[in-house]
Amino acid sequence: MSYFFGVAIYVITAFGAKGDGKTMNTRAIQRAVDKAAAAGGGVVVVPSGRFVTGVITLKTGVELHLDADAVLLGSTQRSDYGGVTCSALLVAEGQQNIAITGSGTIDGRGREVVADVFRMLKEGTLQDPDWQKENPWHQKRPNESNRPGIIHFIHCTNVRVDSVLIKDAACWVQTYTECEHLALTNLHVESTAYWNNDGIDVVDCKDVQITSCEVNADDDGICLKSSNPASRCEKVFIRNCTVRSSASGIKFGTASYGGFKDITIKDIIIRDTYRSAVALECVDGGAMENVLVENVAAANTGNALFIRLGHRNQKLPPGSIRHVTVRNLTVEVPAGKPDKGYEMEGPVLDHAHNPFPASIVGLPGHPVEDVVLDGVKIVYRGMEDKHLDSVRVVPENEAGYPEFSMFGELPAWGLYMRHVDGLELRRVVLQHTEASFRPMIFYDDVKGVKEQ
Repeated sequence: MSYFFGVAIYVITAFGAKGDGKTMNTRAIQRAVDKAAAAGGGVVVVPSGRFVTGVITLKTGVELHLDADAVLLGSTQRSDYGGVTCSALLVAEGQQNIAITGSGTIDGRGREVVADVFRMLKEGTLQDPDWQKENPWHQKRPNESNRPGIIHFIHCTNVRVDSVLIKDAACWVQTYTECEHLALTNLHVESTAYWNNDGIDVVDCKDVQITSCEVNADDDGICLKSSNPASRCEKVFIRNCTVRSSASGIKFGTASYGGFKDITIKDIIIRDTYRSAVALECVDGGAMENVLVENVAAANTGNALFIRLGHRNQKLPPGSIRHVTVRNLTVEVPAGKPDKGYEMEGPVLDHAHNPFPASIVGLPGHPVEDVVLDGVKIVYRGMEDKHLDSVRVVPENEAGYPEFSMFGELPAWGLYMRHVDGLELRRVVLQHTEASFRPMIFYDDVKGVKEQ
């Protein structure tokens, strides 16, 4: 142990860790963390080198700092992450004043971990509820419970993750569940190792800052979720981030049991994204209110905007969406596949189809309320069929998985709205580079429309 400006420093090599890329350092790193926590807090330093580790538990008052040439390598053995339900690599529960900092790298080595999962499944030494099932797109994948993430903090207060490169989880890269005072700053996320690998997941957290982050994810880029009906995501500020995704760029849901309140999203760049640039979904009985999305520029993105109040959770009454403003949103929807060439692409469609319009869709008797679209410009570059045979009655699909394509072909090429009460359209520009047989905008059970 040493001190720097009065802060205790614990270098993991002093506890026996070896940065040779081979030695398992779990015990040495945990000893350093435990020593710092027992002393009332301190900085645990990962110096230059490649340090292999299993699960590390952070504790109150401890900052894990990775030097510039430091690489923390997750074990490639599934057995190093626990039994029936695997742990993330870095975990904490009920802790305060914890941090992960520095300009080093945390590498989950998700491809190698999944390969080991497959090996164990074939040998019969690991059980998996999904192994014999066909997943979407004819993929067989192990259940998420058998694929470790990299960071999972639960019920923690005053959490800071700053500047590190986090890469290649086998599942969700980083998850923060019911935490308060959470700051994610200057993160670089490369999440392309396997399926279900959201870049950033914030679940029922309060007082959250996500700023100046770069995310390349093969699932949702930055995702807010609500899994607890008695809680919600509240006072969340997301700004100055760049996102690339083979799913959606910025997404609320799919889990939406408690809901989302007082959320601000500003100054976002989205590119090469298969699904929606912005997807605001509330389908499990929660409430979404007071959401501002401002200054978002998306290029080569499959869909611009999807706002959906659904009823997936039939055990609870429908939730609500109200007071949503989308201002200065510009999106270019291409004719081709937006994420073509990426490692884990979205599904290749077996037929040509019309570009899906931006959509705001509620439920019969439960409309989306008080939405403002101000300064929205969407350019569609897709080719279209010359008839509308596939569209007769647009299904409600109340309990369906929320997705911009969930209703099939829609009777508008630019903006489709159904079951909405209170809608302001200001400076909305919709352009199509090909001739279209459909109207630009289609209203169905929409009240209180104001157009400027």
